[in-house]
Amino acid sequence: MKKSFNLAGLPFHYAYVIAAVTFFALLASAGVRNAPAVIIKPLEAEFGWSRSAISLAIAVSLLWFGVGAPLGGTLVEKFGPKRVFLGALFTIQIGLWGMLAFTTMFGLYFFWGVVVGIGTGAATNVLGATIAIRWFEKYRSLAVGFFGAATAAGQLLFLPTLISINASDGWRMVIEVLALAILITMPLVFLLLRDTPQEIGLRAVGAAAVPHETANARLGKSLPMRMALRSRDFWLLAASFFICGYTTNGLIGTHLLPHAVEHGFTDTVAASALSLMGAMNIIGTLASGWLSDRYDNRILLVFYYSSRAATLLFLPFIGDSLGLFGFTLLYGLDWVATVPPTVNLTLQAFGEASVGKVYGWIFFTHMVGAATAAYLGGVVRDTFGDYTFAFFSAAALGFIAAGFSLGVKRRQPRALAGAMGE
Repeated sequence: MKKSFNLAGLPFHYAYVIAAVTFFALLASAGVRNAPAVIIKPLEAEFGWSRSAISLAIAVSLLWFGVGAPLGGTLVEKFGPKRVFLGALFTIQIGLWGMLAFTTMFGLYFFWGVVVGIGTGAATNVLGATIAIRWFEKYRSLAVGFFGAATAAGQLLFLPTLISINASDGWRMVIEVLALAILITMPLVFLLLRDTPQEIGLRAVGAAAVPHETANARLGKSLPMRMALRSRDFWLLAASFFICGYTTNGLIGTHLLPHAVEHGFTDTVAASALSLMGAMNIIGTLASGWLSDRYDNRILLVFYYSSRAATLLFLPFIGDSLGLFGFTLLYGLDWVATVPPTVNLTLQAFGEASVGKVYGWIFFTHMVGAATAAYLGGVVRDTFGDYTFAFFSAAALGFIAAGFSLGVKRRQPRALAGAMGE
C-alpha cells in the first residue's frame, strides 16, 4: 500500500493530528453554543424583550442544532467529514455576523435560531464520533470522550472570557470574538483534516492489516434509517438522550447563570463556578470514554443519569458559594459523560457505517429535549419567579432516563474488543 511521504511518514500516527484538529474545531463550535447564557440579560435590557421570548429564540436554536446533527451525519456518508466541517463552520460565521445586524426578534430567531443552530449542530460530537470511528479502532471510546471533552473545554475556556467581555464591551463584542474563533479554525480544518486513513495510505489506529482494504469495506454497509426506526433500542436511546438534553444544554446550560445571578451570586462567582463545571466535564468525559471500553455501557448510563438527577434535586436550595461550587463539581462530572456509552451502544446496535446517521437522529432528540427545557425554563421563571419547578422536573426525568438506559439490549461488540486490543 503506497503511503504519502508528508503525512503517512510522520513519526506518529496521523490520526493524532486529526484528533487535535477535530478537538479545536469542536471547541470553537462549543464556544458559540455558550453565548446565550451570557447575552440573555443584555438583550432584555437593550430591547425590552421578556425572558420567555428570548428563551424561545434559544429553544429554536437548540432545535435547529438538533436538525444539524443528523443532517451532518448523513452528509458525511456522501461528502466526508472535511467538507461537512468546513460547511458547518462557514454557516456559523454567517449566523454570527447576521446577529450583529438584527434589531428585531425575527432577526434573533433567524440568525441565532436557524443559521447558528444548524451550523453548530453539524459541527458537534456526532461528527466527532464519525471521525473517531474512521480513525481509531483501538482507543475508540477514549477518542469519542476526547471529542466530547471539547464541548466541556469550550465552556471552560470561553464562558468566563465571554462574561468578562460582555461586562466591559457589551454583547456585540461577544459575538465578534466568537466569529474570530471560528475564522481561525477554518484554515486548520481545510489544510489538515482528512476523511479516512486510507486516503493517505494508512489504517485506523489499532486496525489489523487487510489487503486492498478501502474505507467503505472497513466500515461495512450502512443501515437504512427506516430499519433503525423499527428498533426498540433506537427509541430507548433516543428517549434517554431527549432527557439528557433537557437536563443539560436546555436547562442548566441556558438558565444556570441567570439563576445564580438572580440568587445573589456575583458574575465573578458564577463564572468561576461554571469554569469548574467545565473542568469537571473534561475529566468526566475522558474517564467515561475509558470506562466505556471496559464496562457495560448501560450500567454506566444508569449511574450517570441517576447521579445527575440527584444533584438537581439540591440545586434550588443552594444559597452560598460553597454549595454552588459543590453542585458544579458533581454535576460537571457527568454532563458529557453520557456521550461515549451512547455512541458505543449505537455502534453495537446499528454498525460502524451507520453511526453518523443513526446517532445523528438520536442526538436530534437530545436537542429537542434541550429546546423544550430552554423554553419551559423561561416560562417557569416568568410564571413562578424562579426555576425551582424546572429543576425538580429535570431531576424526575433523570431517574426515568436511567430506567430507559437499562432497557437497551446488551451486546458483545467486536468494536470494543478491538478497542481493548483483544
